[in-house]
Amino acid sequence: MKPEWKAFLTDAGAEFDDGLVAHYGNAERERRVVTSGDVICDLSHTGLIAAHGDEAAAFLQGQFSNDVLRVDSGTSQMNSYCTPKGRMLANFRLFMRGESYYLRLHRALVEPTLKRLHMFVLRSRVTLEDADDALVRLGLSGPHAVDELKAALGAAPESEDAIIHPGDITAVRVPGPHPRFECYGELEPMMRLYEKLNVRCAPVGAGPWALLDILAGIPTVTPATSEAFVPQMANMQLIGGVSFKKGCYPGQEVVARMHYLGKLKRRMYRISIDTDDPPTPGTEILGAATDDKGEPQAAGQIVDAQLHPDGNVAALAVLQIAAAEAGGLRLAGDGGPDVTLETLPYPFDMAAAS
Repeated sequence: MKPEWKAFLTDAGAEFDDGLVAHYGNAERERRVVTSGDVICDLSHTGLIAAHGDEAAAFLQGQFSNDVLRVDSGTSQMNSYCTPKGRMLANFRLFMRGESYYLRLHRALVEPTLKRLHMFVLRSRVTLEDADDALVRLGLSGPHAVDELKAALGAAPESEDAIIHPGDITAVRVPGPHPRFECYGELEPMMRLYEKLNVRCAPVGAGPWALLDILAGIPTVTPATSEAFVPQMANMQLIGGVSFKKGCYPGQEVVARMHYLGKLKRRMYRISIDTDDPPTPGTEILGAATDDKGEPQAAGQIVDAQLHPDGNVAALAVLQIAAAEAGGLRLAGDGGPDVTLETLPYPFDMAAAS
């Protein structure tokens, strides 16, 4: 995070934990307002990788699960980077600003993702770099978010995944319970944007923003779940994060075989957990079935979990379909709290899966 941006947020009332915005003095209020009101959020808890050069598009096309060539100045996409066995090392939103591509991903996966990508650059004319300090990042969400962004920038992206570039700012529309946007730009334009939005929008910390991802059914691969899921297990094909028509990339055979020939045995569900203590990503979920010793069998694991204003925990979890349908789910551990399936904002059989 740029020191000047951190000082700016501190003056606005931000309180930090491990260098990132935790809240603005009342975390409980922020959780309440994020699901129903207009909010802004510093997105420095996410990381950015920049890719540019004459062969950047061709290089990224050969590495990622989605069709990079469909990304342009007006279109972004969800995407993932897989091992040869088809397991996601990271997932991210990919967009363009100027002549550069940007990957917005979990902050802790920037370094290992860059390291692995660099292994395959060879003689390609592409430069890859950590862009954390290059662009300030700000989120906006709420029932009036479109009007707020239009008032501040003069325009707003009309549909999910769309991008506009008014002035020196890039605005990307992303899924959410309400219209939701990610805005990117250099320090001074982003300070001005924050000040305009802060008039009628409440600032919130990283946790409430992550809750919006959960409610939208958007997974985030973290270090705890890196290499745990094939893209389809985390519903990436349902949110436009996989192309089954593009050329080869690491893991493509596994991903394609699961799509065309395999029967998906695990998928991602939205769940609620009867607790006020959010489990960490990778935490095991147990099902009703037992093994030969009468011990409950693992049914899946947590992708992400956040406190919900209703008083429980909202989460995304990759579960065995059979175990999810059988019910009786609970969090691992002695007296683990009950787990209840909730409704995702998209169906499992939508056309994007084909």
